[in-house]
Amino acid sequence: MRLSPRFGFRIVLVIVAVALLWYRLLPHHHARPAATSAVTGAAPAAANDLSVTSPLNQPGGGPVPADAYAIYSALYQAPMNEPLVFSQNSITDIPQVGTSCLKPSTQEERDLSDAFTVANRQSHPWEQKFSIPQGYSVLAPSAVSAAESCLAAHDHTSAQCAPYAQIRHVRFLGVPGLDRTQTHALVSVIQDCGADCGGGGIFEVEKSGNTWQRSAPSDFTSDCSWIY
Repeated sequence: MRLSPRFGFRIVLVIVAVALLWYRLLPHHHARPAATSAVTGAAPAAANDLSVTSPLNQPGGGPVPADAYAIYSALYQAPMNEPLVFSQNSITDIPQVGTSCLKPSTQEERDLSDAFTVANRQSHPWEQKFSIPQGYSVLAPSAVSAAESCLAAHDHTSAQCAPYAQIRHVRFLGVPGLDRTQTHALVSVIQDCGADCGGGGIFEVEKSGNTWQRSAPSDFTSDCSWIY
């Protein structure tokens, strides 16, 4: 079968049009240039990664200061509808990639931020020194891992999970960072209820008379609450 030149030209135009359309619809990925630092040879992003430049929760911390027990005890005076369980090791979950979630705007708030960071450079062991009416438990790291596994599996009946059957959350407490007057502090609480389940936050507390209470909400800590 012999095609006319005009018909052949039309076929070529159709093929070209289809090729152009295909090229426009095809997603294009541009290679990201390798980032290097002229000073250290490391990626510049590492300078904003606080987990690299200023890591928290490192092992080896000494006893928790006595004031820390008074602060958290005051925050847990109201009874709860579940057992109160704390991790023995102090841990804070302040975001460490990019800028901090804390937004201090005064010298007092900057001092609190610095004090909180210093207090949580290392992980410290909590002891049975809280004064909480409903009672509480402090779990060693191995028991925390076991409880988290049972929560993740929703296992409340097996023999290995029986000791943790009533637990709904394991709470990880950061060591409070206090100001110079010892009347304001930043505290951190993480509530873990299993894989991809939980929440956390850093908030300010203040001393009122002989006890502690949460401070009024402000921009200082408003970005430091999260759910996962």
